[in-house]
Amino acid sequence: MAVTTRINGGDVVTPDGTVRADILIADDGTIAGLVAPGTAIGDDATVVDATGRLVLPGMVDVHVHTREPGYTHKEDIITTTEQAAVGGVTTIFGMPNLDPPTTDRKTLDEVLALYAEKSIVDYNHNPAPTKFEDIASMAEAGINAYKIYMVVDTGRTYPHPAGTGMHDHGHLLQMMDLIKPTGKRFIIHPHDQALMDYIEGEVLARGDNTPQGYASAYAARDGVIWDTAIDVVLRLSEASGCPIHIAHMQTARSIDAVRRAKARGVDVTGEVNHWALFLSTWRDVETQGPYVLSYWVPDNHREAVWEGLLDGTIDMISSDHAPHTREEKEIGWTKMWSAHTGTPGIQYYYPLLLDAVRQGKLPLERAVEAAARRPADAFGLSGVKGRIAVGYDADLVIANLDSPWTITNDDVLSRIGWTPYDGRSIGVRFERTLVRGADVFADGAVVGKPGYGRLATAHSTD
Repeated sequence: MAVTTRINGGDVVTPDGTVRADILIADDGTIAGLVAPGTAIGDDATVVDATGRLVLPGMVDVHVHTREPGYTHKEDIITTTEQAAVGGVTTIFGMPNLDPPTTDRKTLDEVLALYAEKSIVDYNHNPAPTKFEDIASMAEAGINAYKIYMVVDTGRTYPHPAGTGMHDHGHLLQMMDLIKPTGKRFIIHPHDQALMDYIEGEVLARGDNTPQGYASAYAARDGVIWDTAIDVVLRLSEASGCPIHIAHMQTARSIDAVRRAKARGVDVTGEVNHWALFLSTWRDVETQGPYVLSYWVPDNHREAVWEGLLDGTIDMISSDHAPHTREEKEIGWTKMWSAHTGTPGIQYYYPLLLDAVRQGKLPLERAVEAAARRPADAFGLSGVKGRIAVGYDADLVIANLDSPWTITNDDVLSRIGWTPYDGRSIGVRFERTLVRGADVFADGAVVGKPGYGRLATAHSTD
């Protein structure tokens, strides 16, 4: 294989630490070698100067809502992956809450065809395993995970449409029994629906349909709806042997439960989303209301989330990129249970995490592990993605850790045209993103083309 690109002089974050090295990229888009700066290799390679910059593996984001098909007034695959390119995300895993929802082989094939036509970065998709007879067939299509919501929406039909939810414990165990032979991971949005019906019923009975009422209900009684649901799915995973992944980790007790389950040998991974780390204070709820809900994370729980991320109990970061229009959010000021919940985040999560590194909140190596290595390894991409190492895809981000700027709505590439981070200052700027050795973002612009992305699988991206 010929070396076609050489990234010179950067501080490269490798599995063995950060080293000053030149990265050699082969003509098949994989990493051919890491050599000492200036080493002669005898090839006429295109040279990219990364002197004074950090070179990172691209983020593998296993929790992304593209909104296509069915909700393209909010977002689509092209705009999602444009944001991914800018935000250093080189692989996305889409979610099944679409129209039609991804619940069988037919709808899965249709969604994968849309990605193949439109995605700028590499991709996979997490269908809902609610049609038991299609579980094995969907695995054969090349997916690496399934996704279920343990929730039924109150007062709205989205973002958790019919066909994507299941909170009956027997059916959840049956799903796990059917998923286990596929070897795929089962992503679960935890939620105790019966408890939530009671808790939010009390709040609504008082006439409190405000963002503050909504935020308080979901965090009520020290996060009981999350803790009981996570206890259940951990026990079912242990009983079935099915690998699981817990979305939206946000309470101290559930983090400790996962920590103890890992010690018992349960195959469980967990994620923290951008809003939990950077957008979940009570002040955020009061000032931005429906625009930051998702969920409120009380201060003691946010401290536990950071601790869980630091010690690896929370394995990875995932954006939970969930765009909604201003109109779909504005109603929430007076009717929060009618607003569409979730926040956009794929464009800014990795830079915000690196900014947290710059501020001393977590080590660089742990941040990169959480963004790239752990999601790749846990979701079937070991040996392909998540590391800067020979033979891996050259999915790379070149970052300047000393380049202050301010996030504004004007820079948002999402169809919705807004970000809850508008006006926030940040000290890290991503200058270049490569997917399989090719630029998808460079010199301040998205340069990747729709259709460049490939299905990310365990052995190749062909």
